[in-house]
Amino acid sequence: MSTTEPLLSACAGGGAGGNDGEEAGKKSRQSSSKGRRVCIDEALSSYAGEFGRWQLRHFVAVSAAWALEALHTMVIIFADREPPTSCAGGGWEWAGGGAAASSSTVAEWGLVCGERYKVGLAQAVFFAGCMIGAGVFGHLSDSFLGRKGSLQVVCILNAAFGLLTAASPNYWAYAALRLLTGFSTGSVGVLAFVLATEPVGPARRGAAGMSTFYFFSGGIAALAGVAALFPRSWRLLYVVTSIPSLVFAVAVVPFVSESPRWYLVRRRPDDALRVIRAIAATNGRAVPEDLTLKLDDEDEDDEEEQGKEGGAGMAKAAAAAASSGSIVDVFRSRTTRVRLVLSVLINLLTSVVYYGLSLNVVNLKTNLYVTVVVNSLAEMPAYLLTALLLDRFGRKPLAIGTMLLSGIFCTAGSLIPGAGIMRVARMACGVVGIFGMAATYNLLFIYTAELFPTVVRNAALGCTAQATQMGAIVAPLVVMLGERLPFAVFGASGIVGGLLVFYLPETMNKPLYDTMAGLEEGEKSVLK
Repeated sequence: MSTTEPLLSACAGGGAGGNDGEEAGKKSRQSSSKGRRVCIDEALSSYAGEFGRWQLRHFVAVSAAWALEALHTMVIIFADREPPTSCAGGGWEWAGGGAAASSSTVAEWGLVCGERYKVGLAQAVFFAGCMIGAGVFGHLSDSFLGRKGSLQVVCILNAAFGLLTAASPNYWAYAALRLLTGFSTGSVGVLAFVLATEPVGPARRGAAGMSTFYFFSGGIAALAGVAALFPRSWRLLYVVTSIPSLVFAVAVVPFVSESPRWYLVRRRPDDALRVIRAIAATNGRAVPEDLTLKLDDEDEDDEEEQGKEGGAGMAKAAAAAASSGSIVDVFRSRTTRVRLVLSVLINLLTSVVYYGLSLNVVNLKTNLYVTVVVNSLAEMPAYLLTALLLDRFGRKPLAIGTMLLSGIFCTAGSLIPGAGIMRVARMACGVVGIFGMAATYNLLFIYTAELFPTVVRNAALGCTAQATQMGAIVAPLVVMLGERLPFAVFGASGIVGGLLVFYLPETMNKPLYDTMAGLEEGEKSVLK
C-alpha cells in the first residue's frame, strides 16, 4: 500500500465509509462547483510538495533548537563533575593535590561524601522542572500561543534562567534556578519537533522526524568541546551555553513559519492556505486558485447543511470545540486514552535508560570530554538506522526491537564484573544499550505524534514529555546505586518497555489526523 492511498481516502471521505458511486458523484459535482477542498496532507502531497526547499530550510532552522536543549540538559555532566576525592571518618580531602574551587559546583560547595546527594538532587529538580514545563507549554502551544510563539518564549526563558544560574550565590539558589531552567527546557524538543514536522508531507514525515535527534547529539558533542575550553569555571560554562538560546529566539524564530495545521485547527484557514502557497512557491510548485483547506472530519456539504438550519451559532460552537482540544479530550476517547497510558509508560522507561546511561559516564573513570563525545557520536548511527528502517518495517516492530536490544545488553552488563578487561566488556554493553535506546527515544517522537490528532497532539506529547522527565528524575538516582545495579535496572526497563509496545497500533501509512472525530472515524474505517 502506498503512503497516499489511506491519506486520500481519509481526506476525501472524512475518514468514514459512504464510498458508493452516487455519493462520490454528488461530492464530485459539489467540488467542481465550489472549488476543491482538501486536507493539509493532500495539499502537501498533491500540490505544494512533501519535502522541498521550503521544508528543508524550515526543518533545519527549527530543529537547531534541539542543540540548545542538549546544552541546557547535559551541562550538568561538566558543571557538577566531582574531582577525585578521599573521604575519611572525620571529613574529606581532594585527592591528587586538590582542585580549583570554581571548576565545578561540587568543588566550590564541597558536595562530596555526606553532601554528595545534593548533586543528584540538583539534577533531579531540573528534570522535575522539565516535567512541569512540558505540560504547561504543551497546552499553550496547542491553544492560543501556538507552536512558534511557545518556542520563542521558552528559548528566552532558557537564556534568562541559564545566565542567572551562573550567578548563583549558594547551592540552594543554584538548585532553584536549575528547576526554573528545567521548566523552560522541558518542552523545547517537543515544540521544535512538532513545528518542524507538521509542514512535511506524509511520505517524508517519518524520515524527517527521525532526523531531529542528530541536532541533539550534535549539541552534546559541541557541549563537550565548549566545556573543554572552560574547564576551570562552571559559571562561565553556564554563560556560554545560555547565550545561544537568546540568539536563536531573536535571530531565528521570528523568521520561521507557524504550523499550517495549527492555523487550521484554530479556524484560520486563510493563514493555513497562505503557508501552503508559500511552501509551493519555494518548492517550484503551484496551488490551484480554487483550492481551500478543510479538517479531516469535515464533509463537502457541511457548510450547506449549516446554512439550511440557520445554525451560525452552532457552527461557531463546533468550530471552537474542534480547535480547542485538551488532555481531557484525550481521556474521553477510549482509543486515545489507551494510547496515552501506554505511551506514558513506554516513554518513562525509555527515559530512565537513555538518561541513566548518558549520566553514567561519570562512573566509567575515563576522560570525561572524550567519553561524552564518543557516546554522542555513537547515537548517530542509531538515528540513521531507524530512519532507513522506519518506513520498511514500521514504527511498532522497530520500537519493540530497539528496546529489547537495549534491555538485553544492559542486563548482560549487570552480570559482568567491573575489573580489568571486563570493565571494557561492560562499557561495550552500555554502548550497545545507549545505541538501542537512543534509536527508541528518537522513534517515539514520530510514533507518538502519529498516534494523536493535531488538535491534541502537543497536549499528548506534553504528557509523554512529562513522563520522559519523570524517568529523567529517576535516572541520576539510579546512577548513584553503584556500578552493576544500575545496569540491571536499565535492562529491566528496556525489556518491559519493549513488551508494552506490543499493545500499541501501527501508524505507518496512516494519515495524520487533525481532529478527534477524524481519528475515530478513520479508525472505524480501518476496522471495517
